[in-house]
Amino acid sequence: MKQKIAHITLVVDNYDDAIRFYTEKLHFTLIEDTLLGDNKRWVLVAPPGSEGCNLLFAQAVGEEQKSRVGNQTGGRVFLFLYTDDFERDFRNLLDKAVKIVRQPVHEPYGTVAVFEDLYGNMWDLIQPVRQ
Repeated sequence: MKQKIAHITLVVDNYDDAIRFYTEKLHFTLIEDTLLGDNKRWVLVAPPGSEGCNLLFAQAVGEEQKSRVGNQTGGRVFLFLYTDDFERDFRNLLDKAVKIVRQPVHEPYGTVAVFEDLYGNMWDLIQPVRQ
């Protein structure tokens, strides 16, 4: 048996704002943006060079979904972005005025910093220790 997680849904306030943030500030690639009808779209983005899981944006509808925007995990780090060059990508976050929640630290597993996306979802930027 072979399985994989293909997409993770990220509830957003606005498709276009989310696309701009992820493509312009984080340099993600817009993989697909297809209109499904009734103002729903199938929007997929992925980090540069990624061959794994993509983010699927879902624009919040109704008060319950809107209450989850920016807090899908109750205030914990939600997503983990691995990099092959921590200094380059951390400098990009600073240059693009992305909010840094925790400054870089060196842990046994690698170098890590925490940042927020445009909605307040927390991410770890990690360069793993080479094995």
